[in-house]
Amino acid sequence: MNWQIRQAVLSDIEWLVRVDPIAAKEHSRRAQIERVVGSGECWVACETNDPSVPIGYGCLENSFFGEWFIPLVVVSSTHSRSSVGRQIVAHLEHCSSAQKIFTSTNTSNTPMRQLLVQHGYQYSGTVENLDPGDSKLIFVKFLN
Repeated sequence: MNWQIRQAVLSDIEWLVRVDPIAAKEHSRRAQIERVVGSGECWVACETNDPSVPIGYGCLENSFFGEWFIPLVVVSSTHSRSSVGRQIVAHLEHCSSAQKIFTSTNTSNTPMRQLLVQHGYQYSGTVENLDPGDSKLIFVKFLN
Protein backbone atom coordinates (compact mmCIF):
# COMPACT_ATOMS: atom_id res chain seq x y z
CA MET A 1 0.00 0.00 0.00
CA ASN A 2 1.22 3.51 -0.74
CA TRP A 3 1.10 6.29 1.81
CA GLN A 4 1.50 10.01 1.60
CA ILE A 5 2.36 12.33 4.44
CA ARG A 6 1.09 15.87 4.67
CA GLN A 7 0.79 18.54 7.30
CA ALA A 8 -2.34 18.16 9.41
CA VAL A 9 -5.18 20.63 9.06
CA LEU A 10 -7.97 21.49 11.49
CA SER A 11 -10.45 19.25 9.67
CA ASP A 12 -8.19 16.25 10.49
CA ILE A 13 -8.66 16.55 14.25
CA GLU A 14 -11.75 14.32 14.49
CA TRP A 15 -10.02 11.64 12.40
CA LEU A 16 -6.89 11.81 14.56
CA VAL A 17 -8.96 11.38 17.70
CA ARG A 18 -10.55 8.27 16.12
CA VAL A 19 -7.13 6.87 15.14
CA ASP A 20 -5.67 7.44 18.61
CA PRO A 21 -7.16 5.12 21.27
CA ILE A 22 -5.85 7.32 24.10
CA ALA A 23 -7.52 10.44 22.70
CA ALA A 24 -10.89 8.72 22.88
CA LYS A 25 -10.41 8.24 26.65
CA GLU A 26 -8.32 11.23 27.75
CA HIS A 27 -9.37 14.81 27.15
CA SER A 28 -5.76 15.96 27.60
CA ARG A 29 -4.66 13.94 24.52
CA ARG A 30 -7.42 15.49 22.42
CA ALA A 31 -6.29 18.92 23.64
CA GLN A 32 -2.71 18.03 22.68
CA ILE A 33 -3.84 17.00 19.19
CA GLU A 34 -5.74 20.27 18.79
CA ARG A 35 -2.70 22.24 19.93
CA VAL A 36 -0.15 20.55 17.63
CA VAL A 37 -2.44 20.70 14.60
CA GLY A 38 -3.17 24.37 15.27
CA SER A 39 0.51 25.21 15.66
CA GLY A 40 1.66 23.32 12.54
CA GLU A 41 3.56 20.65 14.51
CA CYS A 42 1.57 17.64 13.26
CA TRP A 43 1.78 15.55 10.09
CA VAL A 44 -0.66 12.87 8.99
CA ALA A 45 -0.20 9.73 6.96
CA CYS A 46 -2.97 8.90 4.49
CA GLU A 47 -3.47 6.28 1.83
CA THR A 48 -2.47 7.79 -1.50
CA ASN A 49 -5.89 7.05 -2.98
CA ASP A 50 -7.70 8.77 -0.06
CA PRO A 51 -5.64 11.73 1.23
CA SER A 52 -8.53 13.13 3.25
CA VAL A 53 -8.58 10.25 5.76
CA PRO A 54 -5.61 10.03 8.16
CA ILE A 55 -4.45 6.55 9.20
CA GLY A 56 -1.69 7.80 11.46
CA TYR A 57 0.05 10.91 12.64
CA GLY A 58 3.24 12.21 14.17
CA CYS A 59 4.26 15.39 15.93
CA LEU A 60 7.51 17.33 15.90
CA GLU A 61 8.54 20.07 18.28
CA ASN A 62 11.68 21.92 19.26
CA SER A 63 11.15 22.04 23.01
CA PHE A 64 13.18 19.16 24.44
CA PHE A 65 16.00 21.11 26.09
CA GLY A 66 16.14 23.16 22.89
CA GLU A 67 16.42 20.03 20.74
CA TRP A 68 14.07 18.53 18.17
CA PHE A 69 11.74 15.96 19.68
CA ILE A 70 9.09 13.58 18.34
CA PRO A 71 6.53 13.42 21.17
CA LEU A 72 3.93 11.28 19.39
CA VAL A 73 3.67 8.76 16.60
CA VAL A 74 0.29 7.04 16.38
CA VAL A 75 -0.89 4.59 13.73
CA SER A 76 -4.40 3.14 13.50
CA SER A 77 -4.67 -0.42 14.74
CA THR A 78 -5.71 -1.59 11.27
CA HIS A 79 -2.47 -0.20 9.79
CA SER A 80 -0.01 -1.14 12.53
CA ARG A 81 3.13 -2.93 11.39
CA SER A 82 2.61 -1.78 7.81
CA SER A 83 5.56 0.67 7.62
CA VAL A 84 3.35 3.73 8.23
CA GLY A 85 5.08 4.45 11.55
CA ARG A 86 8.52 4.19 9.96
CA GLN A 87 7.50 6.57 7.19
CA ILE A 88 6.10 9.07 9.66
CA VAL A 89 9.31 9.02 11.72
CA ALA A 90 11.47 9.41 8.58
CA HIS A 91 9.34 12.35 7.45
CA LEU A 92 9.62 14.06 10.84
CA GLU A 93 13.40 13.59 10.80
CA HIS A 94 13.51 15.27 7.40
CA CYS A 95 11.30 18.15 8.59
CA SER A 96 13.51 18.80 11.61
CA SER A 97 16.59 19.92 9.65
CA ALA A 98 18.57 18.98 12.75
CA GLN A 99 21.82 17.18 13.45
CA LYS A 100 20.11 15.07 16.09
CA ILE A 101 16.56 14.29 17.07
CA PHE A 102 15.09 12.79 20.23
CA THR A 103 12.00 10.76 20.95
CA SER A 104 10.64 8.61 23.74
CA THR A 105 8.45 5.60 24.32
CA ASN A 106 7.29 3.57 27.26
CA THR A 107 9.18 0.43 28.21
CA SER A 108 6.00 -1.53 27.50
CA ASN A 109 5.78 -0.30 23.89
CA THR A 110 7.82 -3.04 22.25
CA PRO A 111 6.74 -2.25 18.64
CA MET A 112 7.90 1.37 18.94
CA ARG A 113 11.15 0.37 20.63
CA GLN A 114 11.84 -2.04 17.76
CA LEU A 115 10.97 0.60 15.15
CA LEU A 116 13.38 3.08 16.76
CA VAL A 117 16.28 0.63 16.92
CA GLN A 118 15.68 -0.46 13.31
CA HIS A 119 15.60 3.21 12.31
CA GLY A 120 19.01 3.94 13.86
CA TYR A 121 17.97 5.43 17.20
CA GLN A 122 20.14 4.87 20.25
CA TYR A 123 19.02 4.57 23.84
CA SER A 124 19.81 7.81 25.66
CA GLY A 125 18.24 7.50 29.11
CA THR A 126 15.24 6.67 31.28
CA VAL A 127 12.69 8.86 33.01
CA GLU A 128 10.73 7.38 35.88
CA ASN A 129 7.41 8.40 37.42
CA LEU A 130 5.63 9.76 34.33
CA ASP A 131 3.50 6.64 33.82
CA PRO A 132 3.31 4.57 37.01
CA GLY A 133 5.10 1.26 36.58
CA ASP A 134 6.10 1.97 32.96
CA SER A 135 9.36 3.87 32.55
CA LYS A 136 9.81 6.31 29.69
CA LEU A 137 12.82 5.49 27.51
CA ILE A 138 14.54 8.36 25.70
CA PHE A 139 16.18 7.73 22.31
CA VAL A 140 18.36 9.89 20.06
CA LYS A 141 19.32 9.65 16.42
CA PHE A 142 22.25 11.55 14.94
CA LEU A 143 21.32 12.78 11.49
CA ASN A 144 23.63 13.70 8.63
